[in-house]
Amino acid sequence: MRLSFLPPLMVYCAAGVSGLTGIVGTFFVKDYLGLSAAFLAALGFWAGIPWALKMPIGHLVDLMWRHKAGLVYFGALLIAASLAIMIGLIGHPDAMRALMPVEAWFVLSVLLSPVGYVMQDAVADAMTVEAVPRLDEYGQPIPADSVRLMHTTMQMLGRVAIIGGTVLVSLANVVMFQGSEGLPEADKVAIYLRIYELALIIPLLSVSGVLLGGFLKRREAGRLAALGHSRAEIDRLLHEPEEKTTPNGWILGGSAVFVALTVGIGLSGIEYGQEIIFAASFTIISLMIARLLRELSAEAARTLLGTVIIIFAFRTLPGPGAGASWWMIDELGFDQSFLSRIDLITSTLTLAGLFLFRRFMAEKSIADIVIFLTIASTLLSLPIIGMFHGLHEWTAAHSGGIVDARFIAIANTALESPLGQVSMVPMLAWIANSAPPHLKATFFAVMASFTNLALSASQLGTKYLNQLYTIAREIRDAASGVITTPADYAELGPLLVTVTLLGLLLPLAAIGLTRLAGLRSA
Repeated sequence: MRLSFLPPLMVYCAAGVSGLTGIVGTFFVKDYLGLSAAFLAALGFWAGIPWALKMPIGHLVDLMWRHKAGLVYFGALLIAASLAIMIGLIGHPDAMRALMPVEAWFVLSVLLSPVGYVMQDAVADAMTVEAVPRLDEYGQPIPADSVRLMHTTMQMLGRVAIIGGTVLVSLANVVMFQGSEGLPEADKVAIYLRIYELALIIPLLSVSGVLLGGFLKRREAGRLAALGHSRAEIDRLLHEPEEKTTPNGWILGGSAVFVALTVGIGLSGIEYGQEIIFAASFTIISLMIARLLRELSAEAARTLLGTVIIIFAFRTLPGPGAGASWWMIDELGFDQSFLSRIDLITSTLTLAGLFLFRRFMAEKSIADIVIFLTIASTLLSLPIIGMFHGLHEWTAAHSGGIVDARFIAIANTALESPLGQVSMVPMLAWIANSAPPHLKATFFAVMASFTNLALSASQLGTKYLNQLYTIAREIRDAASGVITTPADYAELGPLLVTVTLLGLLLPLAAIGLTRLAGLRSA
């Protein structure tokens, strides 16, 4: 750990802290918005699209390296605006409703925040490269092996910072929801409001990281001056990338087409608009990757291509959607307090898993890691399927009530959580060490765009499955309290089985495809 590592880690930590409002959002949507599971999955698709914009933003960071902090400030402004909308919806719903429907405000809030986070994340990726020093304390170049080790350490610490942020917010949720089970609804709403107000620390944290980075640069400039370096040398070492980046017309032009297409189709409401956007995004980003691969040696290009295909398949797996959470809340009695404790266990053990599997990540290929994660995830999905069919009732009856639904959920979470971030660290470290020096941020951004596009594909798959298997929670009229939509979770069981089978088969098929094609993985 070096002090120069801290600024990007603060920006990454802000991304982790963004989960502070997750539980509140789940209950707010369930209790106050009449949105279906399929609609929420579709909204998740649109919320994931800004992450595909990380490609041009990353290239922009390379082009405006000296002034990249401005993107963090703009991102912080968008995040603050998103949080302010939710504060208004919870604290002053009538005033907000007078201007625009509550559902429209919620959609706007959901779409604003990822744009802010993707800007900050692209800059943080570039800052991780900048954080690794080029010269030692005597002003001499640091050996290449040491630089590679520092890059790997920096990338792992970046994951630690993100998960560390989730641990902090999980602790905050545990404290905030302590004893909330029996509170009147008005008191729960007051807790929701305080949590969103507390979340305003997120943009403040990322901006503070950039300010600290500027301070450390000025301090380093003074140290280098004392070692006899000229002003021009100091300026080159601290404010310029190792190689000058020239504007890439393919990236900028293709991205402009992508943005125009996305906005146009999104506002038009055209049928199959999401599918059109996904197909266009996939095509454009694939073309960008093809051109960037020309910057690598043949062996490195095959390695990166194989890695991207495997990671894409692994991250494109659909989930059960919001219906599974609603079922756990309504049928299993998982309240805000219990879910906050589950989040704390998840975050803490995911963080521990980064250290527990450090050697495993360093020594195994992405293909081996994904095979292990796929088999483990399949096995760990079985208890949830079992609980839908009454497993928790049988275990509780034969264990004196000890092994109930909450016990199984906690045990399953404890086993699954350490695997959360294992697949991403090797790819990020490979990019940091192997991408061309003048295109580090661009490579990070393009690879992230492609893998995050997989999450959009996952949301599409989730939407399709929720259209095939219809799940409905109970919805009551806010004024009269009359049930307008009865709860119906009958099709959740087949949905969970389908999700599990797809989660087993798709990654293994992708690995087989890459091996048949003669590709490797990092």
